[in-house]
Amino acid sequence: MSLPHRPSLHPSSLQSSSSTSAAAAQNRQRQYSHLNAQLAQLNAHLADMENLLRMTAVQAEYVRGLGGWMGGLFMASSKILGEETVAGSVAAQGNDTAAGREKGEEKEDSEESE
Repeated sequence: MSLPHRPSLHPSSLQSSSSTSAAAAQNRQRQYSHLNAQLAQLNAHLADMENLLRMTAVQAEYVRGLGGWMGGLFMASSKILGEETVAGSVAAQGNDTAAGREKGEEKEDSEESE
């Protein structure tokens, strides 16, 4: 049967526990310092992101305006091209009708000559 281990009150063991607590305090201080640096970096990145979001919002308004202009241009060009297409189809129908009359006249001429 083994006896339970009792902490030693020897001066060397007291030094070791004080050096361990000093190392732990130093480690904790280093971690706090690292955390503080990371928080500062996060704060800087958040400020950059806020500025970028503001610029994006302004640019979104400009893009919206450009979309309105482009829509207007498309509607105007559609109206113009649509009128040209209608005028072109009316002219083409008129030409087809005139060509049909000429063919009909040629047909009548050829029948008469026979």
